Amino acid sequence: MDTQRLLEQAERLSKALTPGDLDHTLARITAAAVEVLPEVDYASMTILHADGRLETVAPTDELLLTVDAAQYALREGPCYDAAAESVHVISPYLDSDPRFPRYAATAVAAGIEAQAGLRLYDAVKSRGALNLYARRPGAFSDFGALGLLFQHQAATAIEYAREIQNLQEAVRTRGLIGNAVGIVMERYQLTDDRAFAFLTRLSQDGNTKLRVIAEQIIEGTTLR
Repeated sequence: MDTQRLLEQAERLSKALTPGDLDHTLARITAAAVEVLPEVDYASMTILHADGRLETVAPTDELLLTVDAAQYALREGPCYDAAAESVHVISPYLDSDPRFPRYAATAVAAGIEAQAGLRLYDAVKSRGALNLYARRPGAFSDFGALGLLFQHQAATAIEYAREIQNLQEAVRTRGLIGNAVGIVMERYQLTDDRAFAFLTRLSQDGNTKLRVIAEQIIEGTTLR
C-alpha cells in the first residue's frame, strides 16, 4: 500500500473509531474493521475473563457466534489463540492450516476461508482480541502497515473507553457511599466521620467491599 493511500485509510480509521463507552467502542471497532480493512468480511471481539470464560461481543454477523463458540469449545483457532496465548495469529488458508485441524472444518463450512486474531488489550480482569474473517482463501497473507495501525488505534480507543468506565464507576461508588453515610448519620445521630468509620468496620468485619455495604444500606438490607 502506498503512503498516500495509507494516510487516507488512516484518516478514515480515525473517524470510524470514535471513542465512547466500552460497549460502543467495541461495536465501532468491529464495524470499522469491516469498513476500513481490506479483505475483511466479518469481525468480532473475544473477551477472555479472569475466570477463564470466553465471550464474543460486537459481532458484525450472527454466524460468528457459532464460529467463535466452536473455537472456545475446541480451545483452538486464531481468535482463541489471540485471546489466550499469542499477541496475533494469522491464518490465510484455514482449510490447510495444521494448527487448527478441528476448528477449520467448522469455519470452512460457514464460508470462512481465512482468519486473523489480534490482541488488543491485556488487563487484570480480562483480555480482548479482535477477530477478522474473510471468505477469500489467502486473505491476510500480507497484513501490512494498515493492519498494525488499526490494531494500535483500536487498542487506544479501548483504553480510553475503559478509563471512562472506571471514572464513571468511581463517581457512582462515591455517590453510593455518600448516601449510605447520610443514612447512618441520621439513624444513629453520628458525625460523617464516625458514620464512615462505621461503614468501614462493617466492610472489614464482613470481608465485603465498601460499595456493596453502601448498596445494601440504601436498599434496606443492612442495619435492620
